[in-house]
Amino acid sequence: MRTEYFKKQNVVVVGGCGHIGLPLSLVLAQLGHDVTALDVNQSLVDQVNSGTMPFLEEGAPKLLSESLESSQFKATTDFASIGKAEVIIICIGTPVDEHMSPVPRVFTDLLDLMKPFLNCNQLLILRSTVYPGTTMLASRHLQEVGVDVAFCPERILQGKAAQELKSLPHIVSGVTKKAEKRAEAFFSELGKVVLAKVEEAEFAKLFLNTYRYIEFATTNQLYTIANDAGVDYSRVLEIMKEDYPRAVKLPGPGLTAGPCLMKDTMQLVSYSQNRFSLGAAAFFANEGLALYIVEKVMEVYKRDNLRVGLLGMAFKANNDDIRSSLSYRVKKAFLLGGAVVFAADSRVTSDLTLVSEEIAIRDCDIIVICAPHDEYKTLDYCGKPVFDIWNILGRGNLIHVAKD
Repeated sequence: MRTEYFKKQNVVVVGGCGHIGLPLSLVLAQLGHDVTALDVNQSLVDQVNSGTMPFLEEGAPKLLSESLESSQFKATTDFASIGKAEVIIICIGTPVDEHMSPVPRVFTDLLDLMKPFLNCNQLLILRSTVYPGTTMLASRHLQEVGVDVAFCPERILQGKAAQELKSLPHIVSGVTKKAEKRAEAFFSELGKVVLAKVEEAEFAKLFLNTYRYIEFATTNQLYTIANDAGVDYSRVLEIMKEDYPRAVKLPGPGLTAGPCLMKDTMQLVSYSQNRFSLGAAAFFANEGLALYIVEKVMEVYKRDNLRVGLLGMAFKANNDDIRSSLSYRVKKAFLLGGAVVFAADSRVTSDLTLVSEEIAIRDCDIIVICAPHDEYKTLDYCGKPVFDIWNILGRGNLIHVAKD
């Protein structure tokens, strides 16, 4: 997307070795900027500087190698690197606590760490999801510094970031007109820009993730209704969708989790003073599906010390990220029910308790596919009963008939 008017800038990406920050850093380096990925995790920084991606991301290993070779990219833990930057992009969002309430203190603490290195000539861009009002809070918090503050939320699909950063439109907003113009010029090098007011941009990001979360909750609730009636929901979906365009986008059921959808929905629940009942209901529907699966499996396969093989511990298909994965809720519920659990996921390297898929299948009485990785479509299940809510095996997703 580079144009003849391209302006090379010194860019620091805070949280730059994470799932949002690192792909962005590499794409910006490929564009021609001098990019520093700032991260507090020294082991991640060392891994990235060695040329090894710390997580799965299509196309990123090649980008990392090329960016390091060109010397237009590096990773560091040194906050002083912020002082040399013209553009600082924060890729750390507002987390939620154990009560599902936002924790803005984490964000303000980060700004305090950065403040000694900021100046009035810089553009500070908030990139990750924030609680409504956070952008203006950041601007007030840094008023004495005079830095330009913008909010330009990411909307990429994890695992496809390197591609989508150059193909999806970028929402751009600024606290001041100057900040907006600077952010617009910066992101226009990547593609189309959609201008918004700060509050509009904050809600747009939250609403998009919340809408997807509610979509999944809807189909998950419909699945439980069909399953309780002894009806194969996957077949119902086929009937609904066949040559009927208004149903084509209805997703199938499955464990809906990860670090964004639930968190963003619950931020809106909190922001609305718990009046966002649809969001709260979506949370109970999606989180509750894990317990529903365990309950139904235990009802059908009644035996002492039931041995269960869980395949796919990442939060979604073809990924290695286990953050907020409901597969672990399934595992815990089976264990509390007295079952013996063999959890497997060959893509995940961060959980040393996992066994191989072969061992999980060999030693179990029943298999539950938690994350529908592509390779599970062709596995040899050795004649074991398989519960496949995703229907990736094409045998239906009715629990009590989901057998090999």
